[in-house]
Amino acid sequence: MKALDREEKAVHNLILTAIDGGVPARSGTANIIVRVQDTNDNAPQFDQAVYSLNMSENSPAGTVVIKLEATDADEGPNADLTYSFTLYTSEKTQEMFSIDSKTGEIAVKGTIDYEDMKIFEMFVEAKDNGPVPLSGQCRVTVYVKDMNDNYPEITIKSLKNTVDENVPVGSVIALVGVSDRDTGNNGKVNLTMNKSLPFLLNKTSDYLYELLVSEPLDREIVPEYEITLVVTDEGSPTLSDNETISVQLLDVNDNSPQFPQTFYTIPVMENNAPGALLSSLTAIDPDLHENQYLVYFIIEKEIVNTSMSMLFSINPENGNLYALKTFDYEIEKEFLFHIEARDSGVPPLSSNVTVHIIIMDQNDNTPLIVSPWRAHGSVVEEKIQRSTDKGTLIAKVIAIDSDSVHNSRIMYQFLHNTDATLFSLDQYNGEIRTMRMFSYRDSRHQQLVVIAKDNGDPALSATVTIKLSTVETALKTYADMTEVPLGYDIFSDLNLYLVIGLGSVSFLLLITILVTIVLKCQKTKPSKAAPPSRNSVISERNSTIADSTLVSNDAYWYSLFLAETRKGKLVVRQPVPKGARYIVSSIPRSTGLTETSESAASTLQVGLHTVNR
Repeated sequence: MKALDREEKAVHNLILTAIDGGVPARSGTANIIVRVQDTNDNAPQFDQAVYSLNMSENSPAGTVVIKLEATDADEGPNADLTYSFTLYTSEKTQEMFSIDSKTGEIAVKGTIDYEDMKIFEMFVEAKDNGPVPLSGQCRVTVYVKDMNDNYPEITIKSLKNTVDENVPVGSVIALVGVSDRDTGNNGKVNLTMNKSLPFLLNKTSDYLYELLVSEPLDREIVPEYEITLVVTDEGSPTLSDNETISVQLLDVNDNSPQFPQTFYTIPVMENNAPGALLSSLTAIDPDLHENQYLVYFIIEKEIVNTSMSMLFSINPENGNLYALKTFDYEIEKEFLFHIEARDSGVPPLSSNVTVHIIIMDQNDNTPLIVSPWRAHGSVVEEKIQRSTDKGTLIAKVIAIDSDSVHNSRIMYQFLHNTDATLFSLDQYNGEIRTMRMFSYRDSRHQQLVVIAKDNGDPALSATVTIKLSTVETALKTYADMTEVPLGYDIFSDLNLYLVIGLGSVSFLLLITILVTIVLKCQKTKPSKAAPPSRNSVISERNSTIADSTLVSNDAYWYSLFLAETRKGKLVVRQPVPKGARYIVSSIPRSTGLTETSESAASTLQVGLHTVNR
C-alpha cells in the first residue's frame, strides 16, 4: 500500500484468515511475518555540526582531544561507520592530530605550539560501509591555550666593541632588542644589567633599548667591561635569558708621567769617577703605547757660566742620572736642578721633579800647620829663659784643614817630648806650656815633635818639630815683622822667644806707642768674632792671653784665627777668595816695623783647595 521503511518498522506481523461459505461458516488463519530488509538509505549523523574546544599547548602526544560519535539508522554493514579527516583539513593540522577511524577519537600527534598555530580546524567525516556508502561531516575547532613556554630573547642590533676612554657621558654604545613569543603577561619582558656599571639602559620602547654611558670612563682603572644583559618575562613561572657583550676602552693620553717622589736628595761622594751612575729617576705613566713612552731630560740651568748638562747627563730612555765630571767638595758642595719626564702622546704631557745633589766630603786634605812658621823644612828653633814660670806659653801649634767640619776637626798630640814632665800640650788648641820651672838638671836643649791629626777615616796628619834652647840671660827683644802670604804653610812663625829682662818703663812705653801707631796706620776693619771651636787658636779652656782675637772672613773663605804669642800678633790683612793668597803680618811687641832684617815682609804663594763655611 506504501513504501516500507525498516527504520520505522522493521517487522510486520500479519494474520491471514480464510472463511468458507458454510453455515456455520468455518474459517482458518495463518500468521504472516514480514521482515523489512535494510537498505542503505540513511547517512551517518553527528549530534553537532561544529565542535569547539580549548586545549593547552605542549600537551603530550596521545592526549585525547575529543571522541566523535556519529549515528546511522541503518543496520549491519550499512551502519558500520569509518571516521576520517576530509580534504578540507590542512596537512599541518593532520600532522598535529590523529583520528581513530573506528572510535572517532581525535588525539594529539605532534607538538602543539601556541606561538606556531593558535587555532586548529578539523573536518571529520563518518562514512558507512553500505554498497553505496553514505557519509556525514562535522567540524572540530581547537583553540590552543598559551603557556609560558618561551624564553625571552635578546638581539644586539648594533654594538661598539671599542670606544675611547674619554667618550662623552650619554654616548650610545649599543642598541638592544628584546622579544618573547608568548602572549599576555607571558610575553611582557624587562631588560636589566646583572651588576652596577657605568652604563644605563634607556627604554625607547617595550622591545628596544639603548645602552648609554652614564659615568666618565677611565681605562687606567677599568680597561674592559663585560656587560651581562638579563631579559625576564612576567609569566608564571618567570622565564629569563641573558647576553654578555664586551666593551674595550681605547687609551687616550690623559695621564701625565708621575715620579714616585717630588724631591730627590742624592748624596755623591767627592772624587767620583766621571760617568758614574748617581741614581735612576724613573717616572710612571699608566697610559699605553706611545702615550706611555717617556723621554727624560735635564731642564737647563746655568751656574757660574756652566750649564747643568755639562755637569750631569740623563739617559733619555730610562732616567739614569750620571755625573760627567769629578766633583770636589772643597769647591762644589751641592747642585739643585729639575728633571722633566715627557710622554710621546699627542699632545705630549710632562711633569718634573727637583733633584738635589749633595757632594759628600772625603778626607782628602791633609792638615796644614800654619803656626809656628817654619822658614825651612819642618823644624822650628826657639830660645826661652830657664827662669820661665810654670804655665808659661811656650808655643802654639795651629793647623787648618779644608775638609768638612767633621773631617777637619784637629787634635794635637806629642809624637816626641824630651821630658814629659816639663811640657804639656792642649790637644784641642795646640798650646804648649811649661808644667814646672826648669831645674839645673834639665837639659839645655829640648825637642818637641807635635802631630796635628784630623778626624777623618783614615785620619791624615802633619807634624812640626820644635827645638827649644834655654838661656840664662835676657835676650834682646827684636822684631820679626814679616809679611808673608800663605804658601806651603800659611802663617808666619808665631813661636815667640821669651824675653825676660829688666826693661825700663820708658822702653815699654815706647813699644806701646809704636804698636798703637802701627795699628792705626793699618786701619783694619773690625771683624765679627767667630764661634770658638776646639781647633781655634784661642782656647776656651786654659788660654791666658787676654787680648787674643778671632777674625772670621766671608762664608766662602776659610776662617783664620789670630793668636797672640810672645813674638807678635797675626793679622789677616785682607780676605781673598779661594785659590788666591793670604797676606799675614807679624807685629813684634818690642820694636817698630823696621827694626830687624828678619821683620822684612816676605811673600809665599798658597793654593787652597777649598773654602769652609
